[in-house]
Amino acid sequence: MKNGKEGMVREIMMGSPVTLKPEDTLDLANDVISLGRIRHIPVVEDGRLVGLLSERDLMGATASQIFGLKPRSKSALLKSVLIKDVMKKKVITVTSDTKVADAAHLMADKKIGCVPVMSNGTLVGLVTTTDILRYVERLG
Repeated sequence: MKNGKEGMVREIMMGSPVTLKPEDTLDLANDVISLGRIRHIPVVEDGRLVGLLSERDLMGATASQIFGLKPRSKSALLKSVLIKDVMKKKVITVTSDTKVADAAHLMADKKIGCVPVMSNGTLVGLVTTTDILRYVERLG
């Protein structure tokens, strides 16, 4: 809290998050998650947020099929599945003017690890549980 004011999401969000398209395949999402060390990827089509893909969604979608597959077969499987078939389509969002405490409450209540930040229908950022924890740590 700066000057006694309650913090806003815009102060802690990651701006310009990495995004993917619904027609991209899970192998690309897997690479982005692995190389970027991120756990949530907003899915955008024609400038609109249409879904959210998490590392958990990615692993859950292919786990039963991947076990026992050789690396080459795993790669082929990931290339054959589209993000739109795995992503969460009902995405809970906040605005940059949302209070951090309200975003934290929403995330805890809905048991979600991140919320995309929207402004006038456009994705402008992403807030994760890690961002919330770092904010709380700075308060102490």
